[in-house]
Parts: sequence; structure tokens; C-alpha cells
Amino acid sequence: MDDGSHRSGFVNIVGNPNVGKSTLMNALVGERISIITSKAQTTRHRIMGIVNGDDFQIVYSDTPGVLKPHYRLQESMLEYSRSALVDADILLYVTDVIDSFDKNEDFLETVKTLNAHTILVINKIDLTDQETLESLVAQWREILPSAEIIPVSATEKFNVDTLFNRIKSLLPPSPPFFEKDALTDKPARFFVTEIIREKILTNYDKEIPYSVEVAVEQFSEDAKLIRINAVIYVERDSQKGIIIGHRGSSLKHVGTEARLDIEAFFQKKVFLELYVKVEKDWRNKDRKLKGFGYQV
Repeated sequence: MDDGSHRSGFVNIVGNPNVGKSTLMNALVGERISIITSKAQTTRHRIMGIVNGDDFQIVYSDTPGVLKPHYRLQESMLEYSRSALVDADILLYVTDVIDSFDKNEDFLETVKTLNAHTILVINKIDLTDQETLESLVAQWREILPSAEIIPVSATEKFNVDTLFNRIKSLLPPSPPFFEKDALTDKPARFFVTEIIREKILTNYDKEIPYSVEVAVEQFSEDAKLIRINAVIYVERDSQKGIIIGHRGSSLKHVGTEARLDIEAFFQKKVFLELYVKVEKDWRNKDRKLKGFGYQV
């Protein structure tokens, strides 16, 4: 469209871990793009989801939760969140009804200095009452006086339409940044690794999921079938044993769950083979982190 009426913009979603950023982005995009589990730090990359209309394009970016880094992987994750502050046309700072105000105050201070239009999204309002919500809104008005505040429930899809329409109205005039049929900037194999990682997060306890990375070594597709070979990397031999389980039962269970989700995502039959390898201390190795697609 070259009559100047097309609007496009980058809408970046930031906030503390576990406030529902990925659930919110998926509700806004209408597709299951970001990994969602109840565990913190599930999103490790900036993930873009694209929404197209005849006269607009919204490029959403979901970021890792803001956290104090304890190893190189977390430093990379924090960089993704910081970079989201720089290139946003509209910034969605997501909090929820139980999030604390004093978490990561330095990050909030940076948010205050931005030129981007900031919308403070208070999520999970289905878990509170009107009086508590009004008190929260008043407190956030003092902390981020220039931000617009929109309460939502991403899981219940409550007020998400209001937020979406407000975002649309704030988009600057611009041609589209991506092809109009694009849903995301990520390649297909990226979503395979995210789905497998999600299944590991939901099926294993304690530190295991945070010591795991997934790499797709083969992704071949014909008219009827997608063949995928993927490697699950862990940091220690003991973790490899836990991932595989007794006679391979745990790995088989994860593989079945992942295959069903991958088939639903691509709308095609999938043949999935999973392997487990030990890569000692990969979370602190720049070369390995780069190989897994992190900025280091």
C-alpha cells in the first residue's frame, strides 16, 4: 500500500519472569508462538509474532523475563530484554496482581526514560478483586506516571481486544516490515526446539529443564511427512540418565508429547527421533551459546 495509510510498528513485551508475557503475546497474535509453562525463565530468546491486517502490521516481540544474571546464558537473556527497550515503537511492560514493585528497579528506571509509548499491562486480573486492582493501578501510576495502564487477563482473553485496538491506534505510518503472510521471523526448526523444550519443562523437576538445550540436526519435509532428528543437550551424565529414564520411558513420553504438538503446529504428520548428549557446562561457554543462537 503506497498511499501512506498503512501503519506498522514494533511492539515489545517486557517484564519480570512468570507474569504471563508469553500467554499475552499468544493471545494478541492468535497463534501458539511462545513457549508457555508455569516455570520461570521459559522464554530464552526474543520471539517475534506478526499480525497483519489490510492496512496495518504489528510485529510483537516476546522477551525473557528480566532477572539478575548468574551465568552466561542469563546474561544473554537479559541482553534480549534490554535490546527490546531500544527498538520499540510501543513498549508493553507486563506485570500481574502478585508481582512485586521493587523487583529490578534499575530496569524500571530505564523504562521511564524511553521515547516509546509505554503501556503498563496488569495481567491475571481474574485472580483478584476490584478494590485490590484499583489500589494496584494507583501504585503503578506513581511508579510509571507516563505509562498508560490497561488491566487484562490473558488466559481468560479478558480486555485483550481493548489492548489490541489501542496498540493498533498507536502504530506509526509505515509500510510493512515483513511479507504480509508472515507469522513470525523464526525458522520452522526454532519452533520444534521450543516445543521439545516445553515438554522437558513440564515433565522434569528441579534444575533439569534449566540445564537443557535442544538442537534440531535434521528437518526434512515432503508432501505428507516431516522427518526431524533432534538432540537434547544436558550438562552432566546424571542428567542424561534422568532425561532418558528407565529403559528409555521418560524420553519416549517426551517424544510422543512433542510429536503431537509439532504435528498440530505444522498440520502435518511428523516422524521425530530424539537423542541425548552431554555437553559439560554449556551455559557458560560462549561458543556453545552462539551455536544455540544466543547473543554473546
